[in-house]
Amino acid sequence: MFSFTAPLALFGLISLPMIYWLLRVTPPRPREIVFPPTKILRELKPDEETPAKTPWWLMALRLALAAALIFAMAGPVWAPSGVVASTAPTLVILDDGWTAAPTWERRLAGAASIIESVARAGGPVAVALASESAAPVPGDGPRAMEKLRSARPKPFLPDRKAIGEQVTAFAHGRKARIVWISDGVAQGDAAGFVRALKESGASAVEIYVEDHAPRALAAPTNDAATLSVDVLRIGDDASAVVDALDAKGRTVGRAEVDFGGARRVRGKIELPVELRNEVSHLRIEGENSAGAVALLDARSKVKRVALIGGGAADEAQPLLSPLYYLEKALAPFAQIRTARPGVVDPVQALLAEQPNIMGLADVGLAPGETFDAVSRFVEEGGTLIRFAGPRLANAEDGLLPVRLRRNGRVLGGAMSWEEPKALAEFDATSPFFGLPASKDVTVQRQVLAEPDPGLADKTWARLSDGTPLVTAERRGKGLIVLFHVNADANWSNLPISGLFVEMLKRISAMAGESTPASSERSGADPAAFAPMRLLDGFGALGAPGLSAQSIPPGFDGPASAEHPPGLYGSGEAFVAVQTLRPTDEISAFDFAGAGLSADVLRAGGQLDLRGPLLVFALAAFIADALIVLALAGKLRLRPLSAATAALLALSCVAATIDETRAETAPKSTATQRDKDAALTARLAYVISGDARVDEISRLGLEALTQALNARTSFAPGDPVGVDPAKDELAFYPLLYWPIVASAPQPPAKTVAKVTAYMKQGGTIIFDTRDALSQRVGGAPSPEAQWLRDLTKGLDIPPLEVTPRDHVITKTFYLLDGFVGRYANGETWVEALPPEPKDQAARPVRATDSVSAIVITSNDLASAWAHDKRGQPLFPLTPGGARQREFALRGGINLVMYTLTGNYKSDQVHVRDLLERLGQ
Repeated sequence: MFSFTAPLALFGLISLPMIYWLLRVTPPRPREIVFPPTKILRELKPDEETPAKTPWWLMALRLALAAALIFAMAGPVWAPSGVVASTAPTLVILDDGWTAAPTWERRLAGAASIIESVARAGGPVAVALASESAAPVPGDGPRAMEKLRSARPKPFLPDRKAIGEQVTAFAHGRKARIVWISDGVAQGDAAGFVRALKESGASAVEIYVEDHAPRALAAPTNDAATLSVDVLRIGDDASAVVDALDAKGRTVGRAEVDFGGARRVRGKIELPVELRNEVSHLRIEGENSAGAVALLDARSKVKRVALIGGGAADEAQPLLSPLYYLEKALAPFAQIRTARPGVVDPVQALLAEQPNIMGLADVGLAPGETFDAVSRFVEEGGTLIRFAGPRLANAEDGLLPVRLRRNGRVLGGAMSWEEPKALAEFDATSPFFGLPASKDVTVQRQVLAEPDPGLADKTWARLSDGTPLVTAERRGKGLIVLFHVNADANWSNLPISGLFVEMLKRISAMAGESTPASSERSGADPAAFAPMRLLDGFGALGAPGLSAQSIPPGFDGPASAEHPPGLYGSGEAFVAVQTLRPTDEISAFDFAGAGLSADVLRAGGQLDLRGPLLVFALAAFIADALIVLALAGKLRLRPLSAATAALLALSCVAATIDETRAETAPKSTATQRDKDAALTARLAYVISGDARVDEISRLGLEALTQALNARTSFAPGDPVGVDPAKDELAFYPLLYWPIVASAPQPPAKTVAKVTAYMKQGGTIIFDTRDALSQRVGGAPSPEAQWLRDLTKGLDIPPLEVTPRDHVITKTFYLLDGFVGRYANGETWVEALPPEPKDQAARPVRATDSVSAIVITSNDLASAWAHDKRGQPLFPLTPGGARQREFALRGGINLVMYTLTGNYKSDQVHVRDLLERLGQ
């Protein structure tokens, strides 16, 4: 749409009728004819004819020239996003849930163009995020842009109720303009927010949506047969690819899901159970959002369960065997192991298969080798589930969570009930909390627990009269659970109910876990799970923020600002909170049905049309001058030929204007900084978007530049920050790229541009700055995962840890490695070619080119950086002036290696290098 920066200049259009009248009544200059001889006079017409008015085509040309000048003075602007400049107070509302993450950069660009248009027109503007509850305050453009740049997508869908109230407060008493950049999703009370927009009293409401429809994952399940997950879509995607990744970020399996017209389909990943148990999360390929990630925890692993019954197996009557009911209940989510017939000691035989859970149905354990083996199994983290029966009721057994009374409670006995007892509701501290305590489940007989102190804390389920039905106790790293009824239908109908399956499923999920990770803060719930690693809006796992709170046992969502999706707990005892609950759906919001229209957001720079209009005016002026000269006889051109030439010139100008208008952004031209970089070599760093990280990069490269000027013949200029998406990279031989996990992934065009830079001889130092948080064999850090996602689109060669004899270690200083703020991280470079068998020394490189990529985790810039007085800004680990000096030497080597290649590998330098080494 068009807008004008100086709309008052359009009043000049009123003068066009006056110009038309003046041109119409002013005849062109008469033709001058030299007096001819008499013979020619006879041939002349007796009456002299002079045109009475200007030709219409010349008049149209002059009117167009005047109109072009007037429009140029008004400052016309073409905004591809459909944004119209306005002086009214403008509120830009940005949906910042995970549904906006895949197109977050384009959304920011669209919002920025709106803010710039309002600021150019001189109107106040404010930015509000859907997850906020604070009232927006109108201000100037720079303040709004600062808030926009600091915005990040959230890993949950915010409720728009609070921001709806703030919109009403903002528009009250003002002729405000509301611009909503929506995610197009109905969830998050979109209908209520639209009502709030209509009732806010705003003078104008504009809605823009992206053309990308989000996809999501829900209800991941790793059962005994397969690993499956629900894939949800809004748009018209025909298929989706779901990757299964392990804790190190490696893809171990994938499944292609065909929607076939459905909005929700079940995807299945076929893998051996051993590999499925290694899967840590599922992710939709190409969808960078928290909703496209499903996490798996210890509860999702398929457990191996060993079952042993106390009675004789009666194969002819399986319904009389307690193992039959246990196998049926556990089969959907566990691998069942039973002892082979004829085994002397089935307990020892099954323990040799290393099960996660052992189920004993009415089996007494007398002291001895078998008792000791089961005790070790529990102490080392195993889960022992025991079921009562006639044998257990009268046995002395130390592997029970509570002491049992002699003889059980029997319907009709000495301690009988008048009628069978039903279940009571599960306590909030019970792992079974949330399951329906069905009144159809009744108990006719049970073994009773002695009323010892602490019995209530060990009780997970109780009957309506308060007597325990299920008790449990932690023993070492393991868990002992006792059902006070047997595993068949003789004492209770619990084993034939659906509740029995859900209870065993929850116990199975707890197998291998320690006690819940309690918060170390005073007053915290000791049974709560503290946040460990949480998802951000882009679907990357990272450190928890300050607003994240612990979750109670049995928490099932929804994800929110207090409980973001991610992993909660500590060590191996962690549980996963999903972005979407199993029953959640995502659907597109019907704006037309709500009485509003939504336009597609096209993020692009605004096009200033003053230049094309002035070019048109200049061409029209030149054409007018040529026509006047031709009509006056000064040029030997017929009027028709002159008009034709003018029209051709105007057509060329029009074609140029159309071509410019078709572009969504002006073509890039060399800036003054590019010209300076072409004349003076400079070091450069990639702007991450994090102000603190960018300042450290600048200070670090400034210190390295000073060292290069003082110690080498290379004298670079001041370092600069570059944006790979906008700036030309060819002027900089070396880029330092600090990795920030919260930054959005660059678009495909930017990645292709970086790839071209590396292929054309540029070198990039990727610094993940996470040497202290890396664990050998553990999951990748958020920074490492971000770099892995980036390198999927880069064409990079095989990498290796920098060899000690690599030329990069001896380009200027002789070094053993590259240290920074940390010294324990490794530095990776392009892998060297295989060593020739007929060459004694290993070649440094096959050509004079250098490695296009260097990856380190030692935080180089922080070790280089110092203040204006030359004092270091950051402490080092382990520390010392020697480490800082070697960090600076390593930086000098990296720069010299980039500039000089492998000349140090030439044989002419061998004598000098040997002398330096003291050999």
